[in-house]
Amino acid sequence: MKDLSKVSAILVDADSDQQRIDNFLMRNCKGVPRSHIYRILRTGEVRVNSRRVDATYRVQIGDRVRVPPIRTAERAVSAPAPALTLPILYEDAQFLAVDKPSGIAVHGGSGISFGVIERLRASRPELSFLELVHRLDRETSGVLLLAKKRSALTALHALLREGRTRKFYLALVTGKWRDAKRTVDLPLHKYINGAGERRVSVESEGKQSITIFRLDRIIGTYSLLSAELRTGRTHQIRVHLSHLGFPIAGDDKYGDFEWNRDLAKRGLKRMFLHAASLSFEHPVLGTTLTIESPLPEALSTFVGRVESESEQHATL
Repeated sequence: MKDLSKVSAILVDADSDQQRIDNFLMRNCKGVPRSHIYRILRTGEVRVNSRRVDATYRVQIGDRVRVPPIRTAERAVSAPAPALTLPILYEDAQFLAVDKPSGIAVHGGSGISFGVIERLRASRPELSFLELVHRLDRETSGVLLLAKKRSALTALHALLREGRTRKFYLALVTGKWRDAKRTVDLPLHKYINGAGERRVSVESEGKQSITIFRLDRIIGTYSLLSAELRTGRTHQIRVHLSHLGFPIAGDDKYGDFEWNRDLAKRGLKRMFLHAASLSFEHPVLGTTLTIESPLPEALSTFVGRVESESEQHATL
């Protein structure tokens, strides 16, 4: 473990090329809480080639990263991450795709000691490299892709930036969706609310955010939608649907809270948003790879219950 009590300089090598600076620091400053990593980035104590950078900066081969002194007492002393076994949807020498359940964060932080990535590393100690390719909200289930090699991670990030991946989600919303297909282009802005929580809203000065919604079917007074992400903004699907007046069932941040309480009584204990499939050109094989996750039993059972109730009402 590095001595973090003094100023240190880390030279970026090929294994870390194009890694985000926050993740780079997490890997090189073992035991330092994620919140502290973000604080020293925010205050400018971390310098790359003598310049301040934010958490989204991607380090490059040859970069010199200055890390400020971090007192030993600030380091988190905790038990190692417990191993986690999840259903494997796909695996080869480059990638690992797992079926993430709802209720588990993809990484530690914000009061969460360990997320999927830390626990999967613990369960796969033979892998010298394992990183998240993308993220899913804690409440969202479905396809989660991880890279087993730096080259694979870099290749997928390039495809994501160029819009050359296809990600489809399933969402149950209140109300009857009218269009078979609708492209929603509404800019999103991230902010921190009065309680210190991260939130997103539709604002004219926000970043362009595009979602393509397709109607799967109407179920009574609800609609089951397929949502294709063309951009990958935080909470994008949730905020777009809420803004349009079609909140996602069980969404505790942007949803209809009274409706959510009623849904919970009827058996829906989670948000109805599921990452159903991810398609991309495999950087080594050169073929299109499509990874799919079936709708979790809790969601499919709820849909069946709503359909049955709707049919009964129609016959009255």
